[in-house]
Amino acid sequence: MSPVSRAAERAARQAANRAEREARRQARQAERKGRRADAAAGVLAADPAPAQATSFNILLVGQGMRLGMEAVLFAASLRRHAPDWQGRLIVAEPRPEGAWAGTQTLMPDAIRHALAGFDAEILPFAARHFGASYPYGNKIEALAVLPPHEPFIFFDSDTLVTGPLDRLPFDFSRPSASMRRTGTWPEPPLYGPGYGAIWKSLYDRFGLDYEGSLDRSHPDEHWERYLYFNAGWFFGADPQEFGRRFLDWTLAIRTDPGEALACQKLDVLLDQVALPLVIHALGGGRPGPGLAGLDGDVTCHYRDLPLLYARESDHAVETVEALLRDPRLGPLAEAWEPARKIVLEGVGRNSIRPMFDRRAPLIEGRTRQILKKAGLWLR
Repeated sequence: MSPVSRAAERAARQAANRAEREARRQARQAERKGRRADAAAGVLAADPAPAQATSFNILLVGQGMRLGMEAVLFAASLRRHAPDWQGRLIVAEPRPEGAWAGTQTLMPDAIRHALAGFDAEILPFAARHFGASYPYGNKIEALAVLPPHEPFIFFDSDTLVTGPLDRLPFDFSRPSASMRRTGTWPEPPLYGPGYGAIWKSLYDRFGLDYEGSLDRSHPDEHWERYLYFNAGWFFGADPQEFGRRFLDWTLAIRTDPGEALACQKLDVLLDQVALPLVIHALGGGRPGPGLAGLDGDVTCHYRDLPLLYARESDHAVETVEALLRDPRLGPLAEAWEPARKIVLEGVGRNSIRPMFDRRAPLIEGRTRQILKKAGLWLR
């Protein structure tokens, strides 16, 4: 086949793919309008069926090359493993202004085109409070781009969908978040206050029921007794209400930690300090067994490609390899050094994966140190 013929065939395939995506987008829009019309007529009020979980929106943050590529991998894995999911996939992109002034925050055009190809919407937002001084605050301020009163899930961009996300039994009236965490906060000083006093000071400050948050299967002063999450994913019924509380309480804690938090580090885990308070205030708590697939066989919060090969499942590794070798993502994978070296050139399979025994839990900090010492830490 001549180069001209190949180009024509490629252009025809691209046009067909665009037409198919547009048809899916219009069908979803029509379905959402129909649901809103039914709700206005009172039709949905008598039907609380959990099947409505398929209509939730998903929020990611896309910023620059790395987070942009991670958002593309999430979008591609979502379409691959949850093809029947319905809802809006929204990638929030911080503008290079406000708290991000002087920083290049925008994603490259090639990444923007790839996201559009997986039916993701890119919505800009202005970070006013966190930005470069606390990048983790993006997830708090980005909630403002989501439509009010529509169920949502936020995922860190460095997450893969590895199973049918749309089939999980979410109860959006009871917010929750990731339990893939360790006892990273607080770090009680030798002479007090302890875990209980530190957490109780926060619940009292915001007028919350401290006793109702405790997991009494764990003893006093054991960190798991206290409501604590990883902020890698969280969900709720109304992103605007959730976002207002999250922002207000995070800023309040940062501005005035209080005496009980005087010795505590807040420069990295501030979002994870406020998150349990927000979830508890909105009637939520620890996720039930029905959501075990999150951070299980349905989603994988891999954090970085070297860590993915070091500790995650064969299925997660096979997923990212299939995605990055897809012709639609091949040029992007070549341009992104971690993907090119770790995945395409086989460093992950041949060097990183054999270094670790995944039959036992791997301590993330120690795993990073081993990879850095071996010169295999790329991100």
